[in-house]
Amino acid sequence: MKRMLALILAVLMVACCACASAEGTFRVGLECNYAPFNWTQAEENDYCVPIEGGGGFADGYDVQIAREIAKGLGKELVIVKTEWDGLPMGVISGAFDAIIAGMSPTAERKATLDFSDAYYTSQLVVVVKKDSSFAQAKSLADLKGASITGQLNTFHYTVIDQIEGVNKAMAMETFPAMIVALRSGAIDGYIAEEPGAVADTTANPDLTYVKFEDGMGFVASEEDTSIAVGLAKGSELLEPINAILAQIDEASRLQMMLDATGRQPLNQ
Repeated sequence: MKRMLALILAVLMVACCACASAEGTFRVGLECNYAPFNWTQAEENDYCVPIEGGGGFADGYDVQIAREIAKGLGKELVIVKTEWDGLPMGVISGAFDAIIAGMSPTAERKATLDFSDAYYTSQLVVVVKKDSSFAQAKSLADLKGASITGQLNTFHYTVIDQIEGVNKAMAMETFPAMIVALRSGAIDGYIAEEPGAVADTTANPDLTYVKFEDGMGFVASEEDTSIAVGLAKGSELLEPINAILAQIDEASRLQMMLDATGRQPLNQ
């Protein structure tokens, strides 16, 4: 009987330790494939975080925001590398606590997820080849006849419809895939947020991006061009995360983005 009681106590102690460990972590889902917001790298440094299960380290603007939130929560940050389409279900199912992956709080996503206050706001641009006839475009009208794509299941892909006479190419799953398609001539351009475009063109000097003149670009709501933390409906983390984000001023956020862009691997 004593042995049985000891065994039961040991099991309970292990279970309690496991719960304490889980409660002491802040698990974040992201692609790790969307520089400068997030990417995967092989080498460790002072900025990156190990990816759960191996497979390298994650860095980028999203990762730095996640580090600040984890620090504010008093928890250890755990990065869970997840394909874009799997992020909503991952946080809903409890596979991780939050999505910090350059995700916009669109009306469609708000139907199934809660979102924090925005932690970055950008504008939409079009990445093209430097020697393209579309490189000098100043308005959406200048892209007439271009073959343009965007990432699958994102707002980026839907705004292509605003370009009159455009050839809306099939959506692609990742930005690296779109870069390959653009450089090979399969498409003339793809939609990106400006920080991502800066990162892509820095890593690929043969590319540039079209930044439209005022009133001549895409029409988009603030919720479509802002980026926020995605959470399961009713998550108790919403208020503390908003409080932590409120302590990061705009100048600090901009510097974090500039630093991330400067650190991104050239193969992203």
